[in-house]
Amino acid sequence: MAVSKVTDQTLTFEVRRRAPELIPPSRPTPHEFKELSDIDDQEGLRFQIPVIQFYKNRDHPGSSTPMVRDPARVIKEALGRALVPYYPLAGRLREKEGRKLVVECTGEGAMFIEADANVTLDEFGDALKPPFPLLEELLYDVSGTIGVLNSPLLLIQVTRLKCGGFILALRLNHTMADAVGLVQFMNAVAELARGADYPSVPPLWDRHLLMARDPPRVTCVHREYEEIEDTKGTVIPLDDMVHKSFFFGPAEIAAVRRFIPPHLKRSSTFEVLTACLWRCRTIALQPDPEEMVRIICIVNARPVFKNPPLPTGFYGNAFAFPVAVSTAAQICSNPFGYALELVKKAKGDVTLEYMRSLADLMVLKGRPHFTVVRSFMVSDVTRAGFGDLDYGWGPPVYGGPAKGGVGAIPGVASFYIPFKNGKGEEGILVPICLPGFAMERFDTELNGLLGDFPEHPFAETRSSASISSSL
Repeated sequence: MAVSKVTDQTLTFEVRRRAPELIPPSRPTPHEFKELSDIDDQEGLRFQIPVIQFYKNRDHPGSSTPMVRDPARVIKEALGRALVPYYPLAGRLREKEGRKLVVECTGEGAMFIEADANVTLDEFGDALKPPFPLLEELLYDVSGTIGVLNSPLLLIQVTRLKCGGFILALRLNHTMADAVGLVQFMNAVAELARGADYPSVPPLWDRHLLMARDPPRVTCVHREYEEIEDTKGTVIPLDDMVHKSFFFGPAEIAAVRRFIPPHLKRSSTFEVLTACLWRCRTIALQPDPEEMVRIICIVNARPVFKNPPLPTGFYGNAFAFPVAVSTAAQICSNPFGYALELVKKAKGDVTLEYMRSLADLMVLKGRPHFTVVRSFMVSDVTRAGFGDLDYGWGPPVYGGPAKGGVGAIPGVASFYIPFKNGKGEEGILVPICLPGFAMERFDTELNGLLGDFPEHPFAETRSSASISSSL
């Protein structure tokens, strides 16, 4: 039993963990090799993505009476059963010639940690949101599990709280699934935990549907993978990164929409919010005006597969990284519609031919990493379903990404998460990761944007109380 004390400015408690264990499929499964798709095994997905969910004590709501059912036992048993149809997730990744990833379905299992914390859910406060300062204890980094190859593909920790609630945190090897696929698998675990005999959506591997053509041929422009020889310019220090979450409710979104020109009024909330954050982040980092800055929009490509569609049950990665590129001066000095049009065009680039071309590029270019130099990436998980996962205790109080800035380069990625703030307003939560020197400017710029659009891109900006990172 390991004990760790977690302390932040307002909260101190202990986490007691039992020894980690591997949970294999509850019945024998095939020992075979399964190739990942050429979308799955690109370099930019070779990392672990963390997710966290907080659950109330609904066996005895409003009391500190111990729960009747043990969530760790229930979820651990359901996990073993779910790994029977999802047996590739119990295997290990290997790398073949050409850096091609395959899963050896060994049946070794997923890593599971059972833990207890002497703290109540109420002590975390009304607005659970990233960053979670205790994340390293609620999602413990078991030695030898962080690697992409030859390591468990999934790690789950269930931490019981003294109020009878619990926290489920997990870490998934991103090459195996995207947000849609992960939720599909965890919903299978949830259904089995609630007493189902089999998942309502049988999983399908079918990674051949996103393989490169023969012969491969790049037919579209993919600037998200272009090589940048000039690495001079603004350098973001990685030793002083600050994490904050920003809430955008109806009032905040309406305030940003004031700046949309008439011909772009029908832009989606994702497009509007992305253009807003790109502009504010660029100003906060204060790059040279002539530096090229990039916004990468993660776009779910499932809708472009129509004849035939990707089959129900497919849980592989099915998205693209289209990018918009501009000089910093143009993003900051042009009217808001300039950045918005670039974002809309980038999203619109993702077609079926684009996805075919992308798979081909992976093969021809050695599975490159998307360009991170002067890049900002956003991913909308508001419809992924993390907040709907019910293991028998109802939906989570918070469910979604555990932090922003994940990936090989800290600070590049942010998520759009469905969220209800302390006032009961529903909106979008955006974790942002920036160097300390830039976070204050970002906060000020965002307040200024929602109060009075700044007139000069590299000048000090005005601030208002329209938005607060403290919620």
